[in-house]
Amino acid sequence: MPEGVGSDPRRKTSPARWRVLGHPDGILAYQVRCIVEDHGWSRTAVETGHKVMLGRSGVYRHRVNGRTGFSDATSVLLLRPGDEMAVAHPLGCGDSYTCLEIDTEVLAERPDTERWLHTAGWQGSSDGPLDLAHRMLVAQFRRGLDRFEMGERLHRFLDRLLGHVSADRELPGAVDLDRAVGRRAATLAAHRHLADRAREVLAEGDYSLSLDEVAREVGASPHHLSRVFQRVTGSSLTAWRNRVRVRAVLDMLAEIDGPPLRVVASEYGFADQAHLTRVVREQVGHPPARLRRLLTPDQAA
Repeated sequence: MPEGVGSDPRRKTSPARWRVLGHPDGILAYQVRCIVEDHGWSRTAVETGHKVMLGRSGVYRHRVNGRTGFSDATSVLLLRPGDEMAVAHPLGCGDSYTCLEIDTEVLAERPDTERWLHTAGWQGSSDGPLDLAHRMLVAQFRRGLDRFEMGERLHRFLDRLLGHVSADRELPGAVDLDRAVGRRAATLAAHRHLADRAREVLAEGDYSLSLDEVAREVGASPHHLSRVFQRVTGSSLTAWRNRVRVRAVLDMLAEIDGPPLRVVASEYGFADQAHLTRVVREQVGHPPARLRRLLTPDQAA
């Protein structure tokens, strides 16, 4: 597939390495790894099309239509023409993501995209099965598909993605902080910021940190952090930590000639290989050995 180094297609200003995965009728699929040269905010870029951005690794802050948020390997962004976006990398590391650019005419033919066509940019997170479907889609494209199969697989993935987005909007554990009543706006913003800071700490990759150490890092008590994080994200800190490190494990499993599973378990803070296997299976439904076969681009599924 075509590869290159140039401006990041998402940000218009940052250099990046990119790889086109495929371009069936009306949909362009590609991967990007951002190269960080400036930790500050990029200039604001106006989107010209509909985009799905699926996190793979790394972290960054984004400002979409004036609202600031945090993205990591679990993040999903849906953008529309006219959405305004800027990004920053306060932790200094880059990020990688998969992007689908979809023609408006393609979306207009699908009954499940009406809300996307008419509402502002949406941010949420992928669960384990959706993230695995995303990574398997990339591996299948890299093995080689004809244009017909590319299109069908992309539409099937969109079925799953948009079903997840619709369900996530109704997630009972999460709170829409912009619509919540009975709380001061400053308190709501502070809670969102606290949850984002905890996500930043978890994303730094030191999986030996205890809950107390994470809480001290963000300037909160463990109880307060745990309660606020659950309220803001709909997820416990433990569950989020597992989601982030399983994403990192999946990246490693996709490497050709990657390290043995016992080494992977040690590197990502699991008690042993059995613990790694149990957590990965709980997250995505398959053990690591099978995932290695599924995700390595040059091997048969």
